[in-house]
Amino acid sequence: MPTRTIDGQRLELSNLDKVLYPGTETTKGEVIDYYTAIAPAMLPHMEGRPVTRKRWPNGVNETPFFEKNLAKHAPVWLERKGITHKDRTIEYPVIDSVVGLAWLGQQASLEVHVPQWRFDGSQMGPATRLVFDLDPGDGVGLPECAEVALAVRDMVAEIGMSAFPVTSGSKGIHVYVPLDRKLSPGGASTVAKQVASNLAKLYPKLVTATMAKSARTGKVFLDWSQNNPAKTTIAPYSMRGRDQPMAAAPRTWAEIEDVDSLQHLRFDEVLRRYEADGDLLAGLDPGADSLEKYRSMRDPKKTPEPVPQQRPKTGDNDLFVIQEHHARRLHWDVRLERDGVLVSWAVPKGVPMTASDNRLAVHTEDHPLEYLTFHGSIPKGEYGGGEMTIWDTGTYETEKWRDNEVIFRFHGERVEGRYAFIQTNGNQWLLHRMKEQAPPAAERRQSELPRDLAPMLATSGSVEGLSADEWVFEAKWDGYRLIAEIAYGEMKLRSRAGNTVTDRYPGLAEIAAELADHEVVLDGEVVVYDTKGVPNFGLLQVGGKDAEFLAFDLLYLDGTSLLRKKYSDRRRVLEALAATAPSLVVPPLLEGSGAEALEHSEKEGWEGIVAKRKDAVYVPGKRSAAWVKVKNWKTQEVVIGGWRRGQGGRSGNIGSLLVGIPDEDGLRYVGRVGTGFTERMLDDIGAKLRPLERKTSPFNEELPASERKDAVWVTPRLVGEVRFGEWTGTNRLRHPAWRGLRDDKSPDEVRLE
Repeated sequence: MPTRTIDGQRLELSNLDKVLYPGTETTKGEVIDYYTAIAPAMLPHMEGRPVTRKRWPNGVNETPFFEKNLAKHAPVWLERKGITHKDRTIEYPVIDSVVGLAWLGQQASLEVHVPQWRFDGSQMGPATRLVFDLDPGDGVGLPECAEVALAVRDMVAEIGMSAFPVTSGSKGIHVYVPLDRKLSPGGASTVAKQVASNLAKLYPKLVTATMAKSARTGKVFLDWSQNNPAKTTIAPYSMRGRDQPMAAAPRTWAEIEDVDSLQHLRFDEVLRRYEADGDLLAGLDPGADSLEKYRSMRDPKKTPEPVPQQRPKTGDNDLFVIQEHHARRLHWDVRLERDGVLVSWAVPKGVPMTASDNRLAVHTEDHPLEYLTFHGSIPKGEYGGGEMTIWDTGTYETEKWRDNEVIFRFHGERVEGRYAFIQTNGNQWLLHRMKEQAPPAAERRQSELPRDLAPMLATSGSVEGLSADEWVFEAKWDGYRLIAEIAYGEMKLRSRAGNTVTDRYPGLAEIAAELADHEVVLDGEVVVYDTKGVPNFGLLQVGGKDAEFLAFDLLYLDGTSLLRKKYSDRRRVLEALAATAPSLVVPPLLEGSGAEALEHSEKEGWEGIVAKRKDAVYVPGKRSAAWVKVKNWKTQEVVIGGWRRGQGGRSGNIGSLLVGIPDEDGLRYVGRVGTGFTERMLDDIGAKLRPLERKTSPFNEELPASERKDAVWVTPRLVGEVRFGEWTGTNRLRHPAWRGLRDDKSPDEVRLE
């Protein structure tokens, strides 16, 4: 029997060529491949919920059956939780991994059903969302369901709630509404029933909230009952057991509004859409907030520790930090990145260095990723008060991660090898160094040139109180951030978004030629200077022939990664390397304190400054408080949602751009930009906008008539940057001027500055 290793687990597969959908000859193997590929989008909407399966082991032309209880022969690694139903307890699987979804495919569980609540420990927790199942009666279809879906959206919007549409893959539409307050499952059902009843009164010829089938003819049944704690709904992205391999497909509201072309989607179409556009339901189920306990134990006004208010976002699950913590009792905190947080253990006697020495470890609350670089003094009287320093940091590889056992391999400066955390009782664990060891770091062969590193990002803040003793200060350059990969005379330039842009800047090839004997990865900014010698973002838009690369960090050199070295050490090596290559420009550091450096940048007409801790390690792709940026003028990244035709000299061309900023409700309109363009810019923008034209506005509000007059709407995919005076009282940009397109950014990266 063939097996496949997924998430570190071996899964036995069988009958992969068995046809489950005779109409399209879709096989079980294709079903498994779909669930494996769609997992990053599907799993957040199943997280922590009991899963009911509807199985078609002999294909969709045969009779299916529902399965709730988990069979005894199910894999032991599947998480399972029991629910008591009247006189018996049923053990449900809780699917939280790619391999779990693949197992569902192996079971021919074509349909995956979940409730709207999550487990809270072993008990039924509160509902996290509402769902409205729009079921068309005789004589109506998907267009009428779309009309009702829009009515649901508008009604919940009136009470400050957002909605997400999903074509069910069967007959109708599901509309999901995330809950920002705790409701018991019974309370959620009550709220949903009230919404359905109100809509039935408003649209009596179109909507019924009555379950009797006799009341559904010619109407859409707005089924609110699936919010009952005992009810389940097809999970978003789940396949359907129909003649065709349809799937529950998340949609945009623009698609729902275009009722003439709206139709259900096949599973392969859903997968292609996800690969192109990401998860359209990303705002529906952001996941359990595992930092809630951490925040409850800390007051950001009293401790220098990072206390982020946003929910954590998942990273690559490969970073660790070990901190020496001189609290009431000396101990070492071992923290492993997992699902957007640092899973943490306090180890009183430190990390064992031999296999014969086991150490007690106490499992503590999850910490934010910002703790990877945190060190300092926690005030006496606060939780964990005392001095904390970074003892070691680096990467790790997961071999096994279970609730009671974690096996992994450290790759650090001080610690290297295979370790295991083993739960003994409650929060009591053992940290064990395993006998099978990787070679020590000093004996490992040199690493290969790292590709596709994402740049480390700075946080906005103040530099007023930062001194030159712990910080260095650099100019904030008005250009594009680039990572330069150089290998023996060949250079590849990558933008912040990961795009290869080497061909744009042919003049930078001299740097690679001068470093022909080296393998190097540099972080820096590409700029074009104006006649006063000041970097000008607008000139950079015109072309790259006059561009210059300013290198301000060195990440890799000749087989050695410098990511875990202190900034001061990386800077010293960078300056030594630049001394051997005249074309490699390393901008000088600014003298004095943060306030003095900022004053100097204002006099020079620069965009601002960046402050960097001297002892900060480099964390690719992460935003860190160890780097602080301050701007001298206001800029804002925006997403283009449309344009208005010009008058006079611009007749027939773009007169102004209609721009917005994404928020939880969609694209929020922030104003019209009509200055700052060159003719070349307008031609370039126009060429890129024409293929994106559409009939409907992408903004989440109706624009004033004066703004939408002669408007041409576009799908919001292009990002630009504007400079402006201030925000108006109605949250519009005052006197915005165009600075240029930001093709190094994607719309989902744009945030309110």
